[in-house]
Amino acid sequence: MMIQDLGRMALRSLSANRLRSALTMVGIVVGVAAVIAVMAVGEGARAAVAQQIRALGASLIIVTSGAGFQSGLRLGAGTTSNLSEADADAIQNEIPEAVTASPFLRTQAQVLGNGTNTATSVFGADNRFLTAREWDVEIGRRFDAEESRSGETVALIGRTVAGLLFPEQNPIDEQIIIRGVPLRIIGVLAVKGQSMVAQDQDDLVIVPIDVVRRRIIGGNPTGDGSVGAILVKAEDGAVLSETSQSVRALLRQRHRLVSDQEDDFQLRNLTEIMNAVASSANAVSLLLAAVAAISLFVGGVGIMNMMLVAVTERIPEIGLRLAIGATRANILAQFLAEAGLLAATGGAVGVAIGWGLAAAIAAIAAWPTLIAAHHVLGALLFSALVGLVFGFVPALRASRLDPIVALRSLS
Repeated sequence: MMIQDLGRMALRSLSANRLRSALTMVGIVVGVAAVIAVMAVGEGARAAVAQQIRALGASLIIVTSGAGFQSGLRLGAGTTSNLSEADADAIQNEIPEAVTASPFLRTQAQVLGNGTNTATSVFGADNRFLTAREWDVEIGRRFDAEESRSGETVALIGRTVAGLLFPEQNPIDEQIIIRGVPLRIIGVLAVKGQSMVAQDQDDLVIVPIDVVRRRIIGGNPTGDGSVGAILVKAEDGAVLSETSQSVRALLRQRHRLVSDQEDDFQLRNLTEIMNAVASSANAVSLLLAAVAAISLFVGGVGIMNMMLVAVTERIPEIGLRLAIGATRANILAQFLAEAGLLAATGGAVGVAIGWGLAAAIAAIAAWPTLIAAHHVLGALLFSALVGLVFGFVPALRASRLDPIVALRSLS
């Protein structure tokens, strides 16, 4: 029997009981729609995390100051200033895998310019910061070597700050004032977007680190050259965990920490953070997919029940077909085709509904969704497999009917 003949016969049989066929597909439809929507949300979340990690900078390790103590109590991380520009230089010069090590300071300040003002993040850094963050200058230029070394009062601004202070003009060579310090704008940074914690990365001003240390933050009570953190960019292909261990060993040596002393700094590997977030997203997706699979199982049971009823109702038909030469394999194939077509149709409807659910989630909850082609194909194939598996018992029962007994039911 040709496949197209099986398809036509299966379609004709299912069309004879449209309502019952539609109700039987409900479980498959719900299960597949749930799987597609869940996978779309999970893939979207992973893609968003990966994009945000790339926006921060690929192969990046963040070194921050450790926790300080006051009256015997441990304070939060970053409450001491035990990192220095010299530490950054040592990392860059002594660790082969480190492409660059960028020391920086950060503070919050009010920025005045063009007759208006805004509160923003002010970073004290040099061009290594842009290299580590893989950040381009869209308009203007970077700091030159003399400006970084001598602490010229110049600034790079993010696109958000540029839009707030200079909405309809080119800000290059315009002046802004931060805590009474006039700064000349020499460049506008390319757009980075939001970070993983929904923070606008373009809402910032970058100023030579010495200007921030001496004039904006105000003094340097912990010693010359201290910084708040260091960004270490590893070379492509480097194993970040091994690079992190090299950075840790070098800083412990420079800070004269003995073996029983804990680190006075902290290391964060952004790739490990991304992997942890991705693992959490995978676990949640698998859990929800398992719940959705229950609907597919229920749908499969529904298909089995319907096909058993169909076999009972069509005993005379089966007897006639067997009597005029149909083989038991033909009968088995016919009922399997009906079950598979029923499940595949339910799967296709479920994919369409799941696609719509994913789009609704993206629109209403502002949650990123991404539907992968292999998920759609997998859902369709799995739904068809459910039909074949649960339809096998009724099909086998139909193929084993005694034609004489079946024909007697005609009388």
